[in-house]
Amino acid sequence: MNPVHLIRHRAALTQSELAHAAGTSQPTIAAYEAAQKSPTFRTLQRLAGASGVVLDVRVYSSLTREERRSLALHAAIAERLREAPEVTVARARANLARMRERHPGAGQLLREWKVLLERPTDALLPVLTDLSEWARELRHVSPFGGVLSARERTAVYRDFAEHVDRSR
Repeated sequence: MNPVHLIRHRAALTQSELAHAAGTSQPTIAAYEAAQKSPTFRTLQRLAGASGVVLDVRVYSSLTREERRSLALHAAIAERLREAPEVTVARARANLARMRERHPGAGQLLREWKVLLERPTDALLPVLTDLSEWARELRHVSPFGGVLSARERTAVYRDFAEHVDRSR
């Protein structure tokens, strides 16, 4: 997910509010979020500091194309979880129960999902877009099937494919 959007979302600010706090303009924030401009690391630090959040830099191994696509899909699922947490978690729990019945070999990862789905939404959300090896493994057995409609999934995959093609 876009770091400027993450900073702004974490701080619960509008683009205008973040721009004002950081001493820049709303169109600049919008351009960063739309990937029309690339903020420097120093700019990200300034935006984070101005909005009262902490910028934490981590280094991970490269993601495969499939992992990047899964990440894009789970970012959309995270948005749905923010919009309708009760319904989304209920669907995931029902899926998880079926998965545990049908795939006992994936027991450990499914047990981890069970624990995560018992936590508050704010604790669950970061896992959906975390780049760690652990989160990548969890996303391989995601219980969030059916949370997005076929049309919504298709839009995520189309956007992903367009982004991959543009970055070549």
